[in-house]
Amino acid sequence: MSVRVPAKVNLQLGVGPIRDDGYHDLVSVFHAVSLFDEVTAAPAGRLEVTVESAPYSRVAVDGVPTGADNLAARAALLVAARLGVEPAVALRIRKAIPVAGGMAGGSADAAAALVACARLWDDRDDPALTRDDLLDLASDLGSDVPFALLGGTAIGVGRGERLTPALARGVFHWVFATADGGLSTPAVYAECDRIRAADSRPGTRPQVSEDLMAALATGDAKNLGAALVNDLQPAALKLRPSLRRTLAAGRDLGAIGALVSGSGPTCAFLASNDEHAAELAADLDGAGVAETIVRASGPVPGATVV
Repeated sequence: MSVRVPAKVNLQLGVGPIRDDGYHDLVSVFHAVSLFDEVTAAPAGRLEVTVESAPYSRVAVDGVPTGADNLAARAALLVAARLGVEPAVALRIRKAIPVAGGMAGGSADAAAALVACARLWDDRDDPALTRDDLLDLASDLGSDVPFALLGGTAIGVGRGERLTPALARGVFHWVFATADGGLSTPAVYAECDRIRAADSRPGTRPQVSEDLMAALATGDAKNLGAALVNDLQPAALKLRPSLRRTLAAGRDLGAIGALVSGSGPTCAFLASNDEHAAELAADLDGAGVAETIVRASGPVPGATVV
């Protein structure tokens, strides 16, 4: 059973003050893009995980865990426990989503594993696990996992796991510049808190950007580019100063929107159309400001059986 699952870019990532439980209240406008991992689940004697780059991808997978700490493995264990079966499955993960790149690759793999294992073990005619059940399991795994199931464009609140689909007309064209090596999401949040504390600025409860939602609803790429915002970007730039050069290069080369994707270090650039995206990708590649340059479009569906 094989499941394809998309990367995400946060069109808006609003980060509130740190809560008593250690999390932050978030407002995240998620947008699924056509950069996919694929997870295949097959019967095996025990739970096994293998990870490789997709044939068309140059994603480095050396740092991806293959034990029980892999999110896809944890997803398989949750499904097995809910269905009362042994987690005897081999998971093969083919990655095209950057690792630790702020595009929720690990969360995407977990969502794909939820769907693949449910299809492998559940009764097709009378399934015990509904879509809502899978979403509940997804929220137990991480804040970004439910969106990888849903796909499209959606507003996430709380830790980002409570989702409402958002109206998005048309297709938006993106260029992503990946960096050499990842950034730790907890480290980026910690740096965000440190910067705010140093500035005596704890942060305020985030609100959904009306300008951004209007741009999505009308399919206006130029206005969407102007409305992109990421509260974690200053922290990501502090931890990885070279990203300033990448963002500046994309803007100078004609991107109509630019921001660090999620916790970084991948930088996302919005183009006005497909032709513009091709030109921007070629120019960024020539500028030598990133490890790799990839194009994608969105929105696209979430985890899908292939």
